Amino acid sequence: MTAVIDARGHRCPVPSLRLRKALQDQPDIDTFRLLASDPMARIDVPFLMGELGGRVLSVEEIPDGLAITVERRAAPTG
Repeated sequence: MTAVIDARGHRCPVPSLRLRKALQDQPDIDTFRLLASDPMARIDVPFLMGELGGRVLSVEEIPDGLAITVERRAAPTG
């Protein structure tokens, strides 16, 4: 399952803050898709995911901005 966070129409840092909140509020979901119209999200989201230990799976151009798909840090095994 992928959670979608729609932050279109908001300037940074709002898209990254909404993504961070979704990651905290939905611990059972591993993949998130952030929709953002601010081009700075292309820079801010990879930085955020690096800080949190996650990763960016894809960055896509969409008609009204970007769709950034991320994956949270995998739980340690063993």
